[in-house]
Amino acid sequence: MINIKFPDGAERSYENGISPLEIAKSISEGLARKVIVTSVDGVVRDLSTPLVTDASIKLHTWDDAEGKSTFWHSSAHILAEAVEATFPGVKFWVGPAIDKGFYYDMDLGGKSISEEELLGLEKKMAELARKNNVFIRKEISKADAIAYFEEKGDEYKLDLLAGLPDGEITFYTQGEFTDLCRGPHIPQTGLVKAIKLTSIAGAYWKGDEKNKQLTRIYGVSFPSQKELDEHIQMLEEAKKRDHRKLGKELGIFTFDDDVGPGLPLWMPNGTIVIEELERLAKETEQAAGYKRVVTPHIAKESMYLTSGHLPYYQDSMYPPMELEGVKYYLKAMNCPHHHKIFSAESRSYKDLPLRLAEYGTCYRYEQSGELFGLMRVRCLHMNDAHIYCAKEDFAKEFRAVNDMYIKYFKIFGIEKYVMRLSLHDPAKLGQKYINEPELWQETEAMVREVLIESNIPFVEVQDEGAFYGPKIDVQIWSAIGREFTLATNQVDFAQGRRFNLQYTNKENHAETPLIIHRAPLGTHERFIGFLLEHYAGKFPLWLAPVQVKVLPISDKFNDYAESVNQQLLNAGIRSELDDRAEKIGKKIRDTELMKVPYMLIIGEKEQTENAVSVRRQGKGDAGMSSVSEILTNLTTEIRDRQSNS
Repeated sequence: MINIKFPDGAERSYENGISPLEIAKSISEGLARKVIVTSVDGVVRDLSTPLVTDASIKLHTWDDAEGKSTFWHSSAHILAEAVEATFPGVKFWVGPAIDKGFYYDMDLGGKSISEEELLGLEKKMAELARKNNVFIRKEISKADAIAYFEEKGDEYKLDLLAGLPDGEITFYTQGEFTDLCRGPHIPQTGLVKAIKLTSIAGAYWKGDEKNKQLTRIYGVSFPSQKELDEHIQMLEEAKKRDHRKLGKELGIFTFDDDVGPGLPLWMPNGTIVIEELERLAKETEQAAGYKRVVTPHIAKESMYLTSGHLPYYQDSMYPPMELEGVKYYLKAMNCPHHHKIFSAESRSYKDLPLRLAEYGTCYRYEQSGELFGLMRVRCLHMNDAHIYCAKEDFAKEFRAVNDMYIKYFKIFGIEKYVMRLSLHDPAKLGQKYINEPELWQETEAMVREVLIESNIPFVEVQDEGAFYGPKIDVQIWSAIGREFTLATNQVDFAQGRRFNLQYTNKENHAETPLIIHRAPLGTHERFIGFLLEHYAGKFPLWLAPVQVKVLPISDKFNDYAESVNQQLLNAGIRSELDDRAEKIGKKIRDTELMKVPYMLIIGEKEQTENAVSVRRQGKGDAGMSSVSEILTNLTTEIRDRQSNS
């Protein structure tokens, strides 16, 4: 007998050799129908895997990330089976699961796939899935695997095999299709009930533009047609909310080849959004006891060697400039500059915690293929700060930063979020991580304790910490369910010693402070990209570039409209007058397209009564109001940073 431990701590005994699927059936038939894959001692495995020793297992369904990933990877194999049946002689490279679906790269011998053929492949996949073929895993020797793909003439799989050790090679077969794969897979193809092939693209073999270009087919699949329909609807909504499209339409930002890829130019409307976000951050940080600093855009190589950033991050930094025999780098991060400010004066325990904040401009050389609108750029403006504190103050300071996140979530209407506690990998100490095992364990435990005590939802992720300590990555979801990484909150137990940062403690001894790196609003670029999609371009009043449009119904009322507009401007409201010789219907439509929160319509009645007729973005007529009343309502809504509700 073997003992099996479940995530809730319960344990059961089973016969040696039992499979996770059989264990699921022993719990309930309903669970057995839903389970897709399992984790055995933290490693994702097929449900058919025989268990021969005591183990901890978790049974994953579609609702788990592991379940979706396995489901989509298996769907990629069904796609390959459909392609092989339709285009004999095709050769395959790789077919992984991705964030929202799957793809497979293939060599079709120069043939292109039409939209009609793509639909045909989709139907073929559905036909193959309905056969409910079992995914069969087979261990195979390297020699036999090579012989198999040599017979098929598939140089791509042979290239993959060259890097695999004998004894660790497996094939998976479903129906008439066999592939080189480490797995795992779903039990049988019939679990895939709904399929959509979404696009075709070109992809260089191994991602190298010097290599041959392969055909990449993207797709997504679900356990039910209803879920696929909802997904397609969400994709349509996402297209409307694409921040690149909205950013252009609303005059938020632009890119120019002469400036360079990944270097956004902020238009007047976008600059207003930036300034409002900065104002929010400055007010919040001032109330929390932060002190603002400003640092240069470049620094000498020696500082980045001291910080340790060059050895770890040089590939993401712009190449150095050499002046008078000294190398300078464009600033890729603010922290070393802030450490220098800390060390510029003598510090005592009475000065701590010291919180230094900056909206600093940083430059990172992201790969060309990774650039994506505002989400991945090379010039970024970071809502950065560093907190220098004694160890006994750490929990309070770290909790205060998390509380700041929660405050921002409420302001921006972010209802779904989770903190990812990113830990180190002990096997990579001295390579990817500072070689201080005891400090890693201590600081990870400190962060974990704060999260638990604060009742903040979090998950733990191995091997994603910063090189100098554990960190929290803040994952948020937009109004349509798209996930974004917003910001980070990091613990640093190494930089203080590297820069010889010290303060005098209560016993009059020199001590090195703990450092917390935090950026609750992330960067202007990424956060504004998120907000454009989250709000579908319809910013709340306080954040909108143009807050009010004054619309006279004819030129007879232009003078009164101008006086109303001026009163709004005098009250600090971003108002514009549309006195074009156009019909009022067109003025309203144009203003709606620009997502302006308020329209004030002015005609004879409004002029006579010293009033305005109010229209809200997307909500229509809100009735007539006196000018003084609308001024009061607008200034209150702006001051309180009210949401769009």
